[in-house]
Amino acid sequence: MKRLTYVTLAFTAVAILALSATTMAADNNIGTWKANLAKSTFSPGPAPKSQTLKIEAWGDDGVRYTSDGVDAEGKVTHSEMQAKYDGKFYAFKGNPDSDMLAYKRIDAYTLEITTQLGGKQNATAKVVVSKDGKTRTLTQTGKNAKGQTVNNVVVYDKQ
Repeated sequence: MKRLTYVTLAFTAVAILALSATTMAADNNIGTWKANLAKSTFSPGPAPKSQTLKIEAWGDDGVRYTSDGVDAEGKVTHSEMQAKYDGKFYAFKGNPDSDMLAYKRIDAYTLEITTQLGGKQNATAKVVVSKDGKTRTLTQTGKNAKGQTVNNVVVYDKQ
């Protein structure tokens, strides 16, 4: 009887570890991503000189996001946020065009993002990670803080 209990416990432990690994691997946005400016388009421009995203798991269904880069004028940029994939708005610090952001996970490869500035929705975006996990593409439309129409496609390479 003890042997059956040990076998059952061992099987249960292996099953839990396998499910945990599947759950952790399910968010393909996690990682460090560098903007590939040659493959990206920014309207209105000009494009930044560089941008690197660091995306980490946060809580049981969310991410901690940090963006560091250099804008078109050579000024260092930094923005950050923590958000769950629940469609609710969370503070987005350091982004001049958005002060709140909501994430919604469509599947392991696709996210929908809505941003607000001053309490009003100003942009939406779709993020798609390639099936091989090497490329992350953000397609964004809306308005920036200056009221200009934004139509950006930013391609990131996994580091």
